[in-house]
Amino acid sequence: MLLATVTGQDIEETPDGRFRIFEGTAPDRVISIVDPQARHGHKSAAHGFDGYKAHVAIDPDSEVICAAEVSPATSGDAVVAPTLLGDLTPAEDEQAALGVVYGDSAYGTGTHLAWLHQQRCTPMVKTQLPTAPGGRFTKDQFRIDLQAGTVSCPARVTTPILAASRGGGRARFGTACSICPLRQACTTSIRGRVVAIHPQEGTLAAARNRQRDPAWLADYRATRPKVERKLAHLLRRRHGGRRARVRGLVRVAQDFRLLAAAVNLARFATLGLRSTSAGWQLQPA
Repeated sequence: MLLATVTGQDIEETPDGRFRIFEGTAPDRVISIVDPQARHGHKSAAHGFDGYKAHVAIDPDSEVICAAEVSPATSGDAVVAPTLLGDLTPAEDEQAALGVVYGDSAYGTGTHLAWLHQQRCTPMVKTQLPTAPGGRFTKDQFRIDLQAGTVSCPARVTTPILAASRGGGRARFGTACSICPLRQACTTSIRGRVVAIHPQEGTLAAARNRQRDPAWLADYRATRPKVERKLAHLLRRRHGGRRARVRGLVRVAQDFRLLAAAVNLARFATLGLRSTSAGWQLQPA
């Protein structure tokens, strides 16, 4: 059955009954017959990897790992974040925690930011800035009025937002672009510029405005190196960090948590954690 899945996902049947190599990549493609849960992922457009993704939550003050999780390589980082931050999620009869959460742009999705707001956490999470090919006008150069449901372009042309069934929508400028003097700096499409509105557009716009604040950036840049240093501690060993020693999502996750526990023990020793008659206490050397 597994062999049929591996071979069949790269083959498709044509209308005349012939079989040919499938063009593109099958969704949730199985890449291994010895580890069927492993997947092919991308750290960037140019750098790929096979296997799983490891995630950690770290207390930036003590540099102690609070949670460690493993997910398939195809999963988004922000999807795992609520599990990592389970300590900040209150029970039904408890009040929400007032924590501060730091994270890079992989965690700056609209869904995750909305979840942090729901948990009453302060998001120090970087959000990806809009881009446009060829140095043309980016999305943040358009005035988006969610209350009025309109978008105004740099040439001061306003068009309504056409709502989508799943939230958000699109603003199409259409024929207005054909006579616009700023067309070359905006779009090359013969149908005119289209601005996509995210279902969490307001949350994302507020996050981008926050991260333009110099004080916000200074705080973020002072904390981020601590996280990168801890990741380096996890990955400095050839096996168990960058390379999995076992197969299967459950086993890889258990092994990674064991590695995180070992790194924590080393950190506790550095902090001077000692067992005394009064309990565990910090006694720095």
